Amino acid sequence: MRSAPGTGKLRVAVGRLNGEFAAVPVVDCHVHLYPPEINRDPAGWAASAGEAHWARLCARQRADGTPVQGFPDVAGLLREMDSAGVDRAVLLGWYWERPESCVRQNRFFADCIRLHPDRLSAFAAIHPAAGAEALAEVLRARSEGLIGLGEMSPHSQGIDRDDASLAAILALAGELGLPVNLHVTDPVMKPYPGRVATPLSDFVHWAGQHANTRFILAHWAGGLDVTSLTNVWIDTAAAPLIYRTGAWIRAGRDVAVERVLFGSDYPLNLYPRTRAVADLGTFVQEVRSVGLSAEAQEWILGSNAAALFGWERK
Repeated sequence: MRSAPGTGKLRVAVGRLNGEFAAVPVVDCHVHLYPPEINRDPAGWAASAGEAHWARLCARQRADGTPVQGFPDVAGLLREMDSAGVDRAVLLGWYWERPESCVRQNRFFADCIRLHPDRLSAFAAIHPAAGAEALAEVLRARSEGLIGLGEMSPHSQGIDRDDASLAAILALAGELGLPVNLHVTDPVMKPYPGRVATPLSDFVHWAGQHANTRFILAHWAGGLDVTSLTNVWIDTAAAPLIYRTGAWIRAGRDVAVERVLFGSDYPLNLYPRTRAVADLGTFVQEVRSVGLSAEAQEWILGSNAAALFGWERK
């Protein structure tokens, strides 16, 4: 991976690899970005598109009147990445209520990665209720260069654990080598608008039923101990909001450090008590300041993503 032309100095996580110090590009594996029609009027678009659940989660304001998240365009995301020292972002779709919203998201992502192949990668949004059309959408997204599926949340979409269409999608993802990112809610987490329960046993079930599929369980897997699940990775998305710095003690205990992926959930504001808007750089610095070894920092900030996605080190 290379920095885009004109973006300044090479941004790295410094660690030790095979006894040698190495520079590893920083990868944010959990970023959301929306088409311009959503950014212009998030609540209005959600009302017209039948995406009420997304609006409850993303278009709302906190009690103090500040927005939960921002709605940057591609240029805004790239500026934030440059400021934070992030070399590549993996764009995640959403668990939309309507299949047509998934299709629009995926075409938008295809445009994004075509224009910025050295900075952006993307996962496809998929709705299992679309059946055969959902499988076709997986194939189309892959042909357009998307590298995974998610962020999926069958629970939020009203899909049963043993739904046949969901099983077919997860199996196809395994056949195609597409990792699947799944939204996980910690069962002991306090309520918030739009919260949907996601029984942790369901993720164990899916991982067991689809041993050839690689799963990424978002938000530190909701506290699930994944040490015995060899086809499961976790990402750190929204950790400062959910666990503050306490989540990092799980690295190496409930999940091998080699299976932790840095993910922010940008443009969600992770530090509302001290920041007026989303600040990706603060989270990058948190990884470097919580007491992890230099080697663990390297793995989490970039090496693990490179290994999972098969990216050649440059």
